[in-house]
Amino acid sequence: MDQLEQLREALLAEVAGAADLTSLDGVRVSALGKKGRITAMMKGLGGMDPEARKSAGQAFNVLKDEVATALDAKKAVLEESEISARLASETLDVSLPVRPVTEGLLHPISQTIEEVVEIFAPMGFEVAEGPDIEDDFHNFTALNFPPDHPAREMHDTFFLPRQPGGTRHLLRTHTSPVQVRVMQDKKPPIRILAPGRTYRCDYDITHTPMFHQIEGLVIDKAIHMGHLKSCIIEFVKAYFELDELPTRFRPSYFPFTEPSAEVDIGCSRENGELKIGAGADWLEILGCGMVHPNVLSACGIDPDEYQGFAFGLGVERIAMLKYGIPDLRTFYDSDLRWLRHYGFAALDVPTLAGGLSQ
Repeated sequence: MDQLEQLREALLAEVAGAADLTSLDGVRVSALGKKGRITAMMKGLGGMDPEARKSAGQAFNVLKDEVATALDAKKAVLEESEISARLASETLDVSLPVRPVTEGLLHPISQTIEEVVEIFAPMGFEVAEGPDIEDDFHNFTALNFPPDHPAREMHDTFFLPRQPGGTRHLLRTHTSPVQVRVMQDKKPPIRILAPGRTYRCDYDITHTPMFHQIEGLVIDKAIHMGHLKSCIIEFVKAYFELDELPTRFRPSYFPFTEPSAEVDIGCSRENGELKIGAGADWLEILGCGMVHPNVLSACGIDPDEYQGFAFGLGVERIAMLKYGIPDLRTFYDSDLRWLRHYGFAALDVPTLAGGLSQ
């Protein structure tokens, strides 16, 4: 019995001293396994007399139960300790900043169109749209282009194959056909902007076969050149964000307006750097004029009762001037580095007076 007590104390000490589940399992095997110390001592029960064997057997069972209970209790403690250590090592620090997420940016063309629309919206202009593929009437004839005008030639215009009846369609060379369609479908007063893609056979540092224009049209009674000049002057100052911007209207010629003018703004070109708004030089920015009576008649509007003005500008051109983009062709290279450099965060959608005009 003294040996049994010594074994009990030794086994309970080993259980208490187990540092992890692996060493605890080693204690279990050495105590209760087939070759364990308790099992080995129990083999001596066969040589005892019945009374001694009965008493010793009860003592061995008590020892086995006590060691098994100690093993289970220690195992629970070690498992909880391992879980706590694992949770501590795998903790996510929620105070860390989020990973950066790349956001999409507005292309400079989209940005510029939105800026122009937002400037003209308070003046009462609404946006009108039309098809990219046009017929000769809407693109040329209704706009007072003579039959032998150079723009009708193949070297300037993208013509589609002729139709069975001899007619042929083309990719519009300007957004003026939108003005024609609006004048045909809507009675004056009219005040619209016509932004969109246009196409011409040209490609160099300042031209691409596809580009964007924004044209404006105002038709009403008693409209005169003063209204046109005021509208344009307010626009260029707002677009270039200048309180004062020298502006001049230089006589020019367009088939669809009479009188016609090119609009120049003040600039300087010192040391090879272009600066808008200061200096003694001038820079052409857009074309404009009073709508030709022949255009009004072709669209079903009486030129003796109504008159108006129109203007047109290149979106890429004014974007290059405002944002310092040196080559127009880069607008269409789809270079992500260029887009990240010149892209813009999204603007609020402009409030268009009158909404979208079809």
